[in-house]
Amino acid sequence: MALTFKGGLHPNGSKITARFPIEVMPDPQTVSIAMSQHIGAPCTHTVKKGDRVLKGQIIGLSDSPLTCPVHASVSGTVTSIVDRVGAAGQKIVHVVIENDFKSEYSPDIKENTKALAEHSFEEIVEIVKNAGIAGMGGASFPTYFKIASAKDKVTKLIVNCAECEPYITANHRLMLEKPEEIVKGIRIVMHALGIQECDVAVEDNKLDAVRVLENTLAGDDKIKVKVLKTKYPQGDERQLIYALDKIEIPAGKLPADVGRIVINAETSAAICHAFYSGMPLINRIITVTGNCVANPKNLLVPIGASFTDIIEFCGGYTGEVEKIISGGPMMGFAQWDENAPVVKGTASILTFKKENKKTAFENCIHCGKCVGSCPMRLMPLYFASFAKLGDFEACREFDVLSCVECGCCTYQCPGNVPIVQYIRTAKGKLRK
Repeated sequence: MALTFKGGLHPNGSKITARFPIEVMPDPQTVSIAMSQHIGAPCTHTVKKGDRVLKGQIIGLSDSPLTCPVHASVSGTVTSIVDRVGAAGQKIVHVVIENDFKSEYSPDIKENTKALAEHSFEEIVEIVKNAGIAGMGGASFPTYFKIASAKDKVTKLIVNCAECEPYITANHRLMLEKPEEIVKGIRIVMHALGIQECDVAVEDNKLDAVRVLENTLAGDDKIKVKVLKTKYPQGDERQLIYALDKIEIPAGKLPADVGRIVINAETSAAICHAFYSGMPLINRIITVTGNCVANPKNLLVPIGASFTDIIEFCGGYTGEVEKIISGGPMMGFAQWDENAPVVKGTASILTFKKENKKTAFENCIHCGKCVGSCPMRLMPLYFASFAKLGDFEACREFDVLSCVECGCCTYQCPGNVPIVQYIRTAKGKLRK
């Protein structure tokens, strides 16, 4: 029987790109690379206008422990350093590089000649840190910090291959095409932390990937593939841990506090690349889809490539575009700028046509659907009501900070209340 959690819902998967192999997008003329692509302190740029940079060269650093270095994804010349609004709406410094199309790599990128067994915990953490790897499932938590803080606390690694958001198929294709990279990354993390157990969690709408992973892991009894029920938000780490182990993470605690560490499938592959080839995180796989793009694709794109360049590579728009979303339809962010650049956490670009629909006025009818679908067992209707009134302390009393912003409440609401937006406003005010 497929494993699952309480609450959640079953939106239409719309996984139309699941059968489309990953294509490599040619490097664009320019890239715009954000100095903050992770949870934590932003980086300070280490280059200036007019500098020539090499592919994989560090161009942003920070002394903060909760940060990731940023690297150039192409070789070329720095043409400007500008403030611009990022994918999530905040203003961030970007380094703009004009590509010289020589694809010259930094001399700092070197293959690792030592066997995995010869590496210490500290060495592996340093490799992951220097590669600038942040969680690629959306949260963008610095991976080296996650590994470092899990030392002597965790007994099991969980690899999140659920990919439960509608439309997105990047991890599905990675599992089918490069399963050995995921597995190598798993073994690196297990060796670093000295743990002997790993669950690779895959939803049951990806049974072809389950078979590929099981074949890749044949004879390895420490790493097991676990099949999950297809349900949203199965990929949230709290729901994932409950589905696999029936362990609930207390409010305010992290997976490491219950003996678990969770990483994303593509994050695991990035760890593999950094360890064996010395390659920092300078590109990622994204799904480009929706009803307004000519040729939906799964693409390997350089960090900093603009949405416009990517959509043009996919044949352009098929009509008047109304909305472009960075990420999935449930937790992603609608974009005001179609030239927004890809960051480490960009899992997909969704495009939707303009439709002449009348939007009803928002009005909570107290039906309770948001409560029934909430995987955190909260009461979202009160968050929206109190935030609308500006009573953010009341939101705190109802535990708004435990909300994972999965969007189940907004999706279910027949009164058209944008509950998650009210929740984000309340959390932002309280954190200030």
